[in-house]
Amino acid sequence: MSAALGASAVAWWTRTPARPTTQCDTRLPFRWSAWRSRSPAPATAWRNATIATLVCAAATSASVAFRVQALTTGPTAELAARGSSITAQIALTDDPKRRPHRGGHFNQESYVIPATLKVIRLAGSRQAVNVPITVFASGRHWSALLPSQHLEVTGRLAEPTPGDLVAAILLVRGAPRVLTPPSQLQTVAGSLRSGLRAAADTLPPDQRGLLPGLVVGDVSRMDPQVASDLRESGMNHLHAVSGANLAIVAGAALAISRLVGLSLPMRAGFAALAMLAFAVVARPSPSVLRALLMGLVAAVALGTGRARDGLAALSATVLLLMLFAPELARSYGFALSVAATAGILILAPRWRDHLSPTENEGDESEHERETKGEDRNQRQVHQRHQSPGHRQNPAQSRDGAPQGGSGRPYRLPRWMAEAVAVPAAAQVAVTPVLVLMSGQLTPVAVLANLLVAPAVAPATLLGFGAALIAPLWPDAASLLVIPAGYAVGWIIAVARWAVNLPFATVPWPSGLLGLGLLGLTVAIAIPILRRRAWRVLALTAAGAALVAVLVVRPITGPWPPKGWLMVMCDVGQGDGLVVAAGPGRGVVVDTGPDPIAMDRCLRSLGVDDVPLLVLTHPHADHVDGLPGVLRNRRVGAVVVSPHQTGAGAADRISATLAQRRIPEWVAGPGSRWRFGPSELTVLAPDPAMSEMHGHGEGSEINNSSVVLHVRWRPGSILLSGDLETEAQDDLLHRAGIRADILKTPHHGSNRQSPAFLSSVGARAALISVGADNDYGHPAPSTLALLRRLGAATYRTDQSGDLAVVERDGGLAVVPRGP
Repeated sequence: MSAALGASAVAWWTRTPARPTTQCDTRLPFRWSAWRSRSPAPATAWRNATIATLVCAAATSASVAFRVQALTTGPTAELAARGSSITAQIALTDDPKRRPHRGGHFNQESYVIPATLKVIRLAGSRQAVNVPITVFASGRHWSALLPSQHLEVTGRLAEPTPGDLVAAILLVRGAPRVLTPPSQLQTVAGSLRSGLRAAADTLPPDQRGLLPGLVVGDVSRMDPQVASDLRESGMNHLHAVSGANLAIVAGAALAISRLVGLSLPMRAGFAALAMLAFAVVARPSPSVLRALLMGLVAAVALGTGRARDGLAALSATVLLLMLFAPELARSYGFALSVAATAGILILAPRWRDHLSPTENEGDESEHERETKGEDRNQRQVHQRHQSPGHRQNPAQSRDGAPQGGSGRPYRLPRWMAEAVAVPAAAQVAVTPVLVLMSGQLTPVAVLANLLVAPAVAPATLLGFGAALIAPLWPDAASLLVIPAGYAVGWIIAVARWAVNLPFATVPWPSGLLGLGLLGLTVAIAIPILRRRAWRVLALTAAGAALVAVLVVRPITGPWPPKGWLMVMCDVGQGDGLVVAAGPGRGVVVDTGPDPIAMDRCLRSLGVDDVPLLVLTHPHADHVDGLPGVLRNRRVGAVVVSPHQTGAGAADRISATLAQRRIPEWVAGPGSRWRFGPSELTVLAPDPAMSEMHGHGEGSEINNSSVVLHVRWRPGSILLSGDLETEAQDDLLHRAGIRADILKTPHHGSNRQSPAFLSSVGARAALISVGADNDYGHPAPSTLALLRRLGAATYRTDQSGDLAVVERDGGLAVVPRGP
């Protein structure tokens, strides 16, 4: 007993913060009446179900306990606890995944790779092991590696994150030495994936990244903005290969095998082989594993001629995966996949029948028809014994509704009812997991998934066909992806439209608090929606609240403010500013670290034409958002600093601009442009002067920032880039300038010149800074200095976007947030 409790405790510890989904094959029925007809003793059935569930939970706990014991003991765990540096031989178990860049000064390609540690070499000794690890490495050479390859690397072992079922983390230094090529199976799979990527090169950039993700889950070239739109519109599952993809493959295999005349067992075996091969190409992600096992169970049932029970197959799949891959208990992807499938199996049939009751009447079981007949006879006998004045009109139901078929005044066609019920059931089922994971609700998801449903299957079929023929006939594959691109383009357009709808995502408390609040809301909503009078009142109140938020609130506080002159976008730890240049136009000064945030800001401002883009200096927190500005916009020219310190980033920028045929200018002091209400003048740096060194890392690049003075009719602002003390003092002596508003240099760091800030004489200071950043920006000393100078301080980490507007003949700052 104590051993079982100990195993359960270990399983509970390893599964937090994400709760595992553990189910057992209790063969729960879809209908209570059918369950009642099969089981004459409900108490016995529930007792057996409880015992089976407890047995499954105990088995899963024991599996986790054995895995934890194996990973926390042995030489790997001991070396990781000491942080030892080793030379190791590893075998890759998945594709290297590039880690998203989080901003900062430097932009290095870094990867995370699941692997198995095979050999440890330390101090002349060699020890063979066989434990899973997570590898963190940097360098482009990792991107071309495939699963099953054996490598020799040098690095440092570290303890894993608590709860992760790996023995250690290996922080690799330098390039790996390849010991073996990939296996033949992985070579073929890699060839199919690379062939699909090559064929998709004929499509626009956003489509060429999504098509491989839609077909085989390859998101290596996914446009960050497309990924963000899919996530916020509730369609993130489209580029995570799951049951829908396997169903298409299995269906095609069954159709082909039937055409050639194979027997039923042979057709089932052929479909199973096709699904296994597809899983290898798509990689065994949690959703693929879940769908693969369910598909194999269905194939076995098909081959043996036995009826399939979807819920039983799902339960058996989850149990097997928990026993043999307990690390999936902490995978949100696995939990989302299981929840969505369960919702489709349990809720979707009921909701479909409710929306389309007439066509469901013929599907009733014999027992249900007999039960309804008995009830009808009893009502008729009761009505005959009533007085004539109290008899109910047989043409009406008890609530006065006409008795046409189901008694409901509306009916949907069967196909439409199913199209609505399936995405709605899946979204309802995954909502608790989304609340735990991200703390938000996505009301627009059902509508968005309904709109893209007709495009998913054609895109998947055409893309998979292109992947199969690409290694043999690349030109034909390129032609095949063209119609697939139209389908993918529709998905992208729907996602972009959906995220711009009001309340596409609704903030909600995360964690257990949010889950409890969601449960309370559902418990209150169900009784209200079941009563007609209460339902009408609730819908009326909800409609009034929606009108108040969508109509009244925009009238009282629209964004952007009317007649805005400049907006400092909330791009996190970095700079991204937009200067008004006329209707639909804006001059962009720096792009921040995140293309998604920069594109979202420009969309909110209605800017689709950028006549001039100024990149003050090539630090990642000022230039990595460049793809967000270039997305679906015309850019006239780009101004860069004459001091190209940090040549790697500058070369990447130049290559991007050359590819898009955008002119790149180096403008010195005195260069001037006028766009709409704004006049921009370059103040620094001077190309004739040498670069200025500073005391911090990256100071030389910061001091080479392009400095702009922007003037409008009611006033001016000084955009000072990331200037530090040395460059500030130099600018003060060379060209003393005054402005009404100051863009505080270098995100308010402590490297400020009091004389420079005082000479500007600004009445307001804007600080573009990320919340809880690692740099300590803005520094308390800088904030205190600005207060002494009498400047009102506005920060993007506290108020979001900041707009400069004309008010009472002068300039004012309007924050978007509180």
